Amino acid sequence: MRLLPLLLGVLLMPLAAQAQDKPKWTLVIHGGAGIIEKGRVTPEQETGIAAGLNAALDAGSKVLAGGGSSLDAVQAAVQVLEDDPNFNAGRGAVFTWDAKNELDAAIMDGRNRAAGSVAGVTTTRHPVAAARAVMEKSPHVMLSGAGADQFAREQGLEQVDNEWFATPERRKQLDKMKANDKLGWFDVDLKYGTVGAVAMDAEGHVAAATSTGGLTGKRWGRIGDAPIIGAGTYADDRACAVSATGAGEFFIRVGVAHEICSEMRHAVRTEPDDCPPYAGPPLQDPGTYNLICERLVVPDQRTAQGIVDRVMGDVKSLGGSGGVIFVTPSGIGGWTFNTPGMYRGKASSNGDRLVAFYGDDK
Repeated sequence: MRLLPLLLGVLLMPLAAQAQDKPKWTLVIHGGAGIIEKGRVTPEQETGIAAGLNAALDAGSKVLAGGGSSLDAVQAAVQVLEDDPNFNAGRGAVFTWDAKNELDAAIMDGRNRAAGSVAGVTTTRHPVAAARAVMEKSPHVMLSGAGADQFAREQGLEQVDNEWFATPERRKQLDKMKANDKLGWFDVDLKYGTVGAVAMDAEGHVAAATSTGGLTGKRWGRIGDAPIIGAGTYADDRACAVSATGAGEFFIRVGVAHEICSEMRHAVRTEPDDCPPYAGPPLQDPGTYNLICERLVVPDQRTAQGIVDRVMGDVKSLGGSGGVIFVTPSGIGGWTFNTPGMYRGKASSNGDRLVAFYGDDK
């Protein structure tokens, strides 16, 4: 029994070596995917969108750099984007067919897979804050409509008039859709402006949050993938955190966020490893020392990217478009999308910092 602590220490040594190479924290965000191409986005729009993405990265990075949790970081980043009219979430959300703004959001904690979401809220300024309140202050996972707003009020969350979310640009998009019955069911500009964030903190915990105004001209209380745990939002410390944006009906059918995390979890394995030279007390059977040495192998960047690409390929095969961002407990983070572009950004404790729009941005 005296040898047990020593042997466990030897077993964990390779893991410690791996941990030294990974970033202390990683943050990845998105502001929507779709037909985002050079020439279709004006210089003024590029400037505003870049400023919004950078502000969200700043807010989340500040939390993580200060030793805060991934959960606090994703909420902070998403709330910045909810207040920015350049994105389809919170202020700047698209209109329903009845010219109202109905907002959805979700948040999930990878530590214990606790989750909360709201759908169809109309007066809560930060839907992602309402989602977190559902997770932490109620026995439920999802609340909808007037009940969700009532719950948010009871929790002391800031309320606004529904008109606060409205912008002239979104009204024009609704008018354009109503004037042309050939535009179909999805956003008139084919830009799914849902926002989201995923993060890994200094403790190795992951979290995800997503917020959206849905689709221009949506009817009948339509709800997309963003607030559905396992479709547009998911986090699990055993695997990864994911936030999605796109044609939500397809993401729901595939269960995109959970599917990605499930494949990531099953990609984790152990394999034999050489033991370092033994320097302890004499062993009765020296051969047993070599039997307990193994190392944990977690998905590397290539493997993780392959999993995400494969699941998004399934979405495409059904006719769906959009994208996802992801991060793993080892700090690997990235994205994939099957549209011309996706508003996205990444920051980490290693000094990585990137904001990108188009498919050919590096």
